[in-house]
Order: sequence, then C-alpha cells, then structure tokens
Amino acid sequence: MFYYVLKYVLLGPLLRLVFRPRIEGLEHVPATGAAIVAGNHLSFSDHFLMPAILKRRITFLAKKEYFTGPGIRGRLTAAFFRSAGQIPVDRTGKEAGQAAIREGLGVLSKDELLGIYPEGTRSHDGRLYKGKVGVAVMALKAGVPVIPCAMIGTFEAQPPGKVIPNVHPVKIRFGKPLDFSRYEGMENEKAILRAVTDEIMYAILSLSEQEYVDQYAAVVKAEEEAAAKAAKSEKERRFPRLPIS
Repeated sequence: MFYYVLKYVLLGPLLRLVFRPRIEGLEHVPATGAAIVAGNHLSFSDHFLMPAILKRRITFLAKKEYFTGPGIRGRLTAAFFRSAGQIPVDRTGKEAGQAAIREGLGVLSKDELLGIYPEGTRSHDGRLYKGKVGVAVMALKAGVPVIPCAMIGTFEAQPPGKVIPNVHPVKIRFGKPLDFSRYEGMENEKAILRAVTDEIMYAILSLSEQEYVDQYAAVVKAEEEAAAKAAKSEKERRFPRLPIS
C-alpha cells in the first residue's frame, strides 16, 4: 500500500515536478507477465524516477548499504527503500552475485517486473560501462524478455555526491523487448552469457547515446582513485608543508 502512496501521492508528483520527465517507448513495457527492465545508472534518482512513471510496480535490486545505515536516519532510509520496492543485495564476497540472482529470480517467478542496472554501480563520469552477466543469467533461467532502458539527463540533475537535485529535464527511453529464447538451457555457457549481456548493453547504448567504455565501472573508478591518491602523495613528497614556527 505504501508503495502506491509514494508513487501517486508523495514522491511521484514531486519527481515529475522537479525532473519533468519525457517518456518514450513506454508501450514496450509489457502490461502483464515477468520481464526484466535493464537500464543505465547515472544518478541516485534513477531508483525512483522509473517506478514513478511506470504503470506497473517494479522491484529493483539495491545495494544493502541503503538498508544498514546507523541511527534514526539509517532506519528511515531502510524503511523508505523497502516501501519503494527495493530489495537489499550484498555486493561483497564470492556469493554476492549468486544472492542477487536468487533474489531477482524470486521476483520474476511471481510474474513481476524486475529492474536491474547491468553496470553494477552508478557511472561516476556519465559514460556507459561494461555490463555484468547476472542480467543474462536471470533472463535465460527465467525465460523472460529484457526491456532496455536509458535514463537521459539524470547525471546532470543529480551527479554523484549531490544530495539535493538540480531542476533539470529528464528523458526516459524504453526499447523493444529483447528475446533470448534461442539460448534456452545455455545459462551456464560463459560465451553465451557474455554475448547476451553485450547485446543488452548495446541496446541501452543505442537509446542513451552515451560514450561506451569496455571495462567495468568499479574497476575504472578504483584505478582513477588510486591514481589521484598517488598523485597527491607525490605532490606532498615534492612540496612538503613547512612547519609553522
């Protein structure tokens, strides 16, 4: 019940006012039955904008950190995410990927919509990164179509680190459903999973018109942070601060 209160009374109208979303291709989202909506991930706002404009309820897999924050603020955040239809997923450890797949398949088994970001994390620079194969595993195991989706303008509206979003127009594009029934029973073939995932990412890329990077976002971000830290250390070594006498 609270999901629909958020959607139609509290959060939905506010999001429409702030972001003024333009929707394209909404007819590609099936009115009934299980399906995966796979999109790019540019902003924290993405979690709420898509549910606000879809006619059907959609459940997203979200990092568990959103549900485990300390204090009253943490509990309120966790309650909000659960009410908004988010499922916590642990992204650390060897079993992280399998846990996410189990949760996703559970949603699809109930003939519901599952929302997923194949990049695995938000883009830190607005580019589209290589997708992880979990989306392919779920699509093949559940035998469901994948609807590609592109969020356009949300990076400018709420870039990483910005709490209060800018008033900025947003466009949300849905593409034609991708059918992978030709690969039925091949969800354990690594080459097939990679091919399916790349096809999904190419469909998202065609909709979003982003620059594509054939590397995982988390790897690139870690490398850039390490390079920045090394550069800072080198600068401090070459130009040490003089003691104040």
